[in-house]
Amino acid sequence: NGNAGFQQVLERLESDPVCQRLSLKSFLILPFQRITRLKLLLQNILKRTRPGSDEEVQATQAYDALEKLIKDCNENVQRMKSTEELIYLSQKIEFECKIFPLISQSRRLVKCGELTALDFNNPSPKWKVTTRPIYLHLFNDCLLLSRPKE
Repeated sequence: NGNAGFQQVLERLESDPVCQRLSLKSFLILPFQRITRLKLLLQNILKRTRPGSDEEVQATQAYDALEKLIKDCNENVQRMKSTEELIYLSQKIEFECKIFPLISQSRRLVKCGELTALDFNNPSPKWKVTTRPIYLHLFNDCLLLSRPKE
């Protein structure tokens, strides 16, 4: 997004008839879609092979290898999504002092959300309750509380 030249070239390429007006994202997703189609093809091959034949053994080995590949791809996609979330969060959050790096290979964002903090002021007969939003960010190794910048 920050490189105007890249954006112009990308728009020109995406509008080219050779690309069939598909976005770059669709070209990046295409290999994953093909892998899952191969899995379906191998399932159909396995249904039609004779039990105990060499073809069944080879198709089973291919299917197992493909399943492992799909599992690895999904894990890598999840890891990249997690890293992207951490990068986005580190750009949004401003620390008064840097206690620890937010972005880490082993750190994952598990859950985040907004809560309302209740402040009880003046312990008199008429308690005054004020509220303010706070955010909880639960990582696999720590819990971070934050509040909107005033």
